[in-house]
Amino acid sequence: MAETLFPLFLFAITMFYTPGPNNVMLTASAATYGFRRTIPHMLGVAVGFPAMFLAVGLGFGAIFSAVPWIRPVMTVCGAAYLLYLAWRIANAAPPQGKGDGAKKTTSRKGRSRPMTFLEAAAFQWANPKAWVMILGALAAFTSGGTGGAPTVEILGIFVLFVAIGLTSTSTWAGFGVAIGRLLARSEGARRLFNWAMAGLLVLSLVPVLRDLGS
Repeated sequence: MAETLFPLFLFAITMFYTPGPNNVMLTASAATYGFRRTIPHMLGVAVGFPAMFLAVGLGFGAIFSAVPWIRPVMTVCGAAYLLYLAWRIANAAPPQGKGDGAKKTTSRKGRSRPMTFLEAAAFQWANPKAWVMILGALAAFTSGGTGGAPTVEILGIFVLFVAIGLTSTSTWAGFGVAIGRLLARSEGARRLFNWAMAGLLVLSLVPVLRDLGS
């Protein structure tokens, strides 16, 4: 595995730091609620995705081969959940007061709150980019490929994914905080930003729908 460590590192940096559903939602959350209140969401992504990789790499993925209909059902449920998350982002209301310690408020469309740790971790199973990354990592950087890899290789990649996940989620949340400070001057600009983030999240469904149609 030593000879593949640097290519694996580059692969992980590229996949974690490029835009995707997780990074869009983290940016929108930090822009609306601040960095501190987005920490559970950040940890849910940084821990939830590597945990998903660990489960698939150690054999859970074999269920999809044994029971083929499970994957399409998960895809449809995940697409529906992604649309719900886009709706939440589009209608997110800013918290009352200023700063990370502000209390949450109720908007005309419901209570506004950031995503919890468990919600963010569970979302990884519905995230199309997460599946691409997991299958790509197993195929390219383990000796067993997608058919099963040695435990030590899976654990090594798991640790790397946790480390890079923590830095990437912090970076995207920090980016959201900076945007939030600019948007604080204009309610119209904040709403426009939320709708733009929701639109990007909906666009991430394109590969999911394409796979269903093929």
